[in-house]
Amino acid sequence: MKKLFPITVTVNGKVYERQVEARLLLSDFLRHDLGLLGTHVGCEHGICGACTILFDGEAVRSCLIFAVQANGHEIRTVESLGTPENLHPLQQSFTDKHALQCGFCTPGFLMTLVPFLEENPTPTEDEIREAIDGNICRCTGYEKIVEAVHDAAEKMSQKK
Repeated sequence: MKKLFPITVTVNGKVYERQVEARLLLSDFLRHDLGLLGTHVGCEHGICGACTILFDGEAVRSCLIFAVQANGHEIRTVESLGTPENLHPLQQSFTDKHALQCGFCTPGFLMTLVPFLEENPTPTEDEIREAIDGNICRCTGYEKIVEAVHDAAEKMSQKK
């Protein structure tokens, strides 16, 4: 019989209490236990960035964290950003600037860039490229992603 551990975690503003195995990855917990499919699993080694979430406000790879480590913490996934009717400025810019093709890497990019833009509202191209250097996109070539981040930064600064 597998030993289960109780956890209480806040995900996208909602508190969840669950029993989990010690070795359950946070990415799998989010996808399989909570049904939040926006957190994509690519490499399962923390290299591709597709599983990036906000863990207490910091961008982290959810495939490198066990669900039991999330006990008592606050998590935000891409589902927290906006709705189809009211996209987050970053989501809108990715759409407007054609910064996605297959879309598999997009949630990881978005969750990497949300805290980056909060800390750096007027980033340079080099700063953007450094911020996304841990996220892999096999489709776009990154140019449109950089354009989208500049566009989102402008949109977000106009809202303030």
